[in-house]
Amino acid sequence: MNKTLGYVLVAGALMLPLAASAGVYDDMLTALRSGDNGAVVALLDRGVDVNTVDRNGDTLLMLAVRENNAELLDQLLLRRARLNSRNRNGDTALRLAAFAGQEAFVHRLVEAGAAVNMYGWTPLAYAAYNGHASIVDYLLKRGAEIDARTENGSTALMVAARNGHQAVVEVLLQHHANPNLVNENNDAALDWAERSGNTQIAALLRAAGGHAGSAIVIELAPHSTAPAMGTGADAAPVVTPLAVEENVAVKTEPAAAHTHGAGNDAKNGVAR
Repeated sequence: MNKTLGYVLVAGALMLPLAASAGVYDDMLTALRSGDNGAVVALLDRGVDVNTVDRNGDTLLMLAVRENNAELLDQLLLRRARLNSRNRNGDTALRLAAFAGQEAFVHRLVEAGAAVNMYGWTPLAYAAYNGHASIVDYLLKRGAEIDARTENGSTALMVAARNGHQAVVEVLLQHHANPNLVNENNDAALDWAERSGNTQIAALLRAAGGHAGSAIVIELAPHSTAPAMGTGADAAPVVTPLAVEENVAVKTEPAAAHTHGAGNDAKNGVAR
């Protein structure tokens, strides 16, 4: 009996820190969501991990962005919160700020060292998707790769053309975005502009030398002294598409579109 009681007491002692930790975690999220920055800072000063995440994988930094809490953002940055952590959707704090058009947050995060380039949907593509031209311009000036691809090969120019964001298209073209790249469905920015009825954007793309994705040039290479492998021909067909992409797993819209209320529009996708 004494031995059994000992096990119970030990187990209870082990569980106390977990219960206390859960309570502090709940207190932190409650304070954050209610905008009680004093309580959040007090909890951080008591030793709560600055990189605490919620059940969706959102860090405190991401939650500060979601809550549009600039003061808390600065407090977290002062405590060296991780800048490039990703939540379950693969979003970073910077991607969320770019998507939401929170320009001051974007500047603060980039200045603190947040990555502007990454695999998949970049902060630039997020900003372009939602029509935030000034953020697009800022990110490009801070080193964002202008023709970076999403998982399905789409670019910031394609998503801006698809969604009718003429100001973003103009900024991207001014920075020399390539209008003749295609995604995995062989769609170029011009295809999306025309398909979406964005005629003014289509005109801008044509003026910049843009073509439809179907305008892939197939040429015959100069005659060779050796036959093309496996064909017996003396001239190998050379496919010179405007861009060639391997098929990859398709992600047709930003994950943030679903967490910021834009899911219905986004379901139409940048590529289907």
